[in-house]
Amino acid sequence: MSALVCVARIGAAHGVRGAVKLWTFTEDPFAVRRYGPLLAKDGKRQFEIATAREAKDHLVATFKGVTTRDEAERLNGIELYVPREKLPATDADEYYHTDLIGLAAVTTDGDALGRVLAIHNFGAGDIIEIAPPKGATLLLPFSNAVVPEVDIAGGRVVIALPQEVEGEDKHEALSAGRPREGGDP
Repeated sequence: MSALVCVARIGAAHGVRGAVKLWTFTEDPFAVRRYGPLLAKDGKRQFEIATAREAKDHLVATFKGVTTRDEAERLNGIELYVPREKLPATDADEYYHTDLIGLAAVTTDGDALGRVLAIHNFGAGDIIEIAPPKGATLLLPFSNAVVPEVDIAGGRVVIALPQEVEGEDKHEALSAGRPREGGDP
């Protein structure tokens, strides 16, 4: 089986007839209906959407075979996946997270940094997480400036490490006549 891509997550039950809140991770929220049966992460359980309607920031959906609130409540938190080949092709400079995870990360000079561990978005843009061979992971903006090249076929991403700004020590700040952090000199 090919790689699975998470396209939705089942939320809380909605009403008494087996409906659930469904958060989709697709550009078109209703696209999840076109992919056929959706799979649980282990690939063993299948879910087929019977109905779906738009709500505020999610869909309200029913699944075939789920007819009661109790059944719907047991589905809360299940992530739904489809095989990668069922998804549409991406445009230039667009990537599915699953295509990036595991790629080698190298500097613009070709030095190894580690492997792509994950792509996150905490609300202020995408962040690429790189696991170096030793030490803490690196969290960097996933932007063209920091990630100028993504070579999926070659199995790597090129990282232009941002320049760190080194802070001044208190002695330098005082001798320059500037106040210390938090008050007067």
